[in-house]
Amino acid sequence: MSLGTTMKSSIGAKVLMAITGILLSLFVVGHMLGNLQVFLGPEKLNHYAETLQGLGPILWVIRFGLLTILLLHIGAAFRVTRMSKAARPVDYHQRKDLATSFAARTMMVSGVLLLLFVVYHILHFTTHTIDMAGVGELHDAEGRHDVYGMVVGGFQHLPTTAIYILAMLVLCVHLSHGVSSLLQTLGVRKESNASTVDKIGPIFASIIFIGNVSMPLAIFIGLIS
Repeated sequence: MSLGTTMKSSIGAKVLMAITGILLSLFVVGHMLGNLQVFLGPEKLNHYAETLQGLGPILWVIRFGLLTILLLHIGAAFRVTRMSKAARPVDYHQRKDLATSFAARTMMVSGVLLLLFVVYHILHFTTHTIDMAGVGELHDAEGRHDVYGMVVGGFQHLPTTAIYILAMLVLCVHLSHGVSSLLQTLGVRKESNASTVDKIGPIFASIIFIGNVSMPLAIFIGLIS
């Protein structure tokens, strides 16, 4: 089977979804580690933000690269779903949902919700089009974009905090199955290590959830101000 034929098959779509899933998961980790600098104070977080902005055109290349990876991931997911339904045109009289997890059954739903959140997140913290907390464009004493002040002000607002926590819950439900699934697609999961590999997704998702939720919660209850 040629490479072109393989990529058009369900196997090719699953491999593409797995590879893009790995890249997106690495971005989630990097994004979380960068944002966790809010615990180190305004100087650290604002310097981190200034460094990113200082990349100039490279930053836009990275952004468009991430967008491309996201679109490829979404496209592969739809192809896999469509091919699976085509292979089984008549639904079972009694579905065997008990054999699959909630995360596995809701991957498409959680994926759509995450896409909507990404749009909201960009409109909130990047373009400031949505600013429910009334934070707006802030600058620190050195004239830098005050990301620290924006983040703290945003998460002192209950609806904003609630949206982000719920979004992180959806993200981690998606990751818990997605990471384990991509490891199986790439051949990491064997019969001999299945029980161990199956735990990687939930553990990874739990770490991401705790890390990302710790920030808005710490701000909302006043540990960070």
